[in-house]
Amino acid sequence: MYNTDSLDSLCGALAAIAGTEAPSFAAPANEKLKKYAFDAFSGRHADRILMYNPDAVAEWIYRKYSWYLSDVIALTELELPMKTVMPSVTPVCFGTMYTGAQPDVHGIRKYEKPVITVDTMWDALVRAGKKAAIVADNKCSMGKIFLGRNMDYFLYDTVGEINARAAELIIGDEYDFIAVYNGNYDHWMHKFGPESPEALSELRSNNYAFSELSSLVKKHWTGHDTLVGFAMDHGCHEIDGGSGSHGLDMEEDLNIVHLYKAYPRKE
Repeated sequence: MYNTDSLDSLCGALAAIAGTEAPSFAAPANEKLKKYAFDAFSGRHADRILMYNPDAVAEWIYRKYSWYLSDVIALTELELPMKTVMPSVTPVCFGTMYTGAQPDVHGIRKYEKPVITVDTMWDALVRAGKKAAIVADNKCSMGKIFLGRNMDYFLYDTVGEINARAAELIIGDEYDFIAVYNGNYDHWMHKFGPESPEALSELRSNNYAFSELSSLVKKHWTGHDTLVGFAMDHGCHEIDGGSGSHGLDMEEDLNIVHLYKAYPRKE
C-alpha cells in the first residue's frame, strides 16, 4: 500500500512554518506538519529550520532496522509517512521536496542534475529576507540543482566535511534555514544492497550525525523557534546480484517516512 501524503506537500508546509510565501508551483501544504509545528510554537512561525536529508532511506528500512535509527526516533516527535515522486531518483525527488512541484513542472524527469529554474523554497526564503544554506556533496543533486540563488553553498568531497561544516553553522547561529545532505547510505546500498552490513553501518552514521546536529540545535538555538527534520528523498530495493537500486513505481522505492521535532524558544 502506498502512503497517501505526497512529497510535494512538504515544501508548502515548510514555507508556512517559516513564515514565507510558498513557491509559485507548490502543492497545498501538508496540514499534519503545519499543525504540529504551529501547536508546538503556540502559533508562532519558526525562525530556524534544519533539514537533515539522508539519501535513499526507505520506509521498509526504517521499520525493519529501527534500532539503527534509535537516536533519530528518540529525538523526534512527528512521524510523517510520505509517498515520493516518480521516477524515484535523487534529483527528481529533491526537486519536488524543495519546489513543492511535480517533476513535469520543476523540470527534472530523469537522473540528471540541471539547475532548476522554476520557483523554489530557496527563492521564497530569499524574497522574505531570510538567510539560507545548503551543505552537501559537491557532486550530488543537492549540490547542483539549486545553484544560482542568493544564498550560501558549502560543498565538500566527504560526509565528514559536510557534517563538520553543518555543526559550525549551527554554532554560529546566522542562518534561518539549513539543509544538510548525506549520501553515504545510498552509496553503499547501491554497491552492496540495502541490508548489507556496509549500508546499515552508514544508516547508523546518519543516526549519529542527526543526533549530533540536534544536540547542537538544543544548545545553540535556544532563543529560536526551531523545526528539525530527518527527511529523505526516496526509498530503495535489492536487485539481482545483491546490490541495490531505486527509481521504480513500487512501495519499496516510493514509501518514505520523515521525522520532525519542534523546539520552542526558551523565554
